[in-house]
Amino acid sequence: MMSIQSSPLLRQALLADATTSAAFGFLMLIAAGPLGGLLGLPEMLLRIAGLVLLPFAAFLAWLGLREQVQKPLVWAVVVVNALWVIDSILLLVSGWVQPTTAGYAFVIMQALAVLMYAEFQFIGLRRSAEAMA
Repeated sequence: MMSIQSSPLLRQALLADATTSAAFGFLMLIAAGPLGGLLGLPEMLLRIAGLVLLPFAAFLAWLGLREQVQKPLVWAVVVVNALWVIDSILLLVSGWVQPTTAGYAFVIMQALAVLMYAEFQFIGLRRSAEAMA
C-alpha cells in the first residue's frame, strides 16, 4: 500500500467527519422512535444507519489522528461518503419512504454535509505528500 503524509486539511476533514458521524450515529440510534415520527422515516432505518455510523466514525477518528495514512484507505472513505450521498438521494426518490418536510430537509442536509466532507477529504488527499518509505 502507498503511504502518504496526511495534510492538515485531510486530518481535519477526517476528524470533523468522525465527530459529525458519531453525533448523528448516536442521535439516530437512541432517538430513532421520536425522530422517525418527526421525519417520516422508518425507525429501523434510523437505527441501522446509526449503528453503521458509529464504527465508521471510530475508523475516521483513527485515520484522522495518524500523520501517515494508506492512500487506498482514504480513497475508500471518499467513495463511501459519495455512496452515502447517492443512497440518500435514491432514498428520497425511490418512493420507499414517505418523509415529512422535515425528513426531506434532514436527508438533504446530511447528504450535503457528507458531500462537503468527501470534497475536503479529496482535496486533502491531493495535498498530502507521499511518505518516504
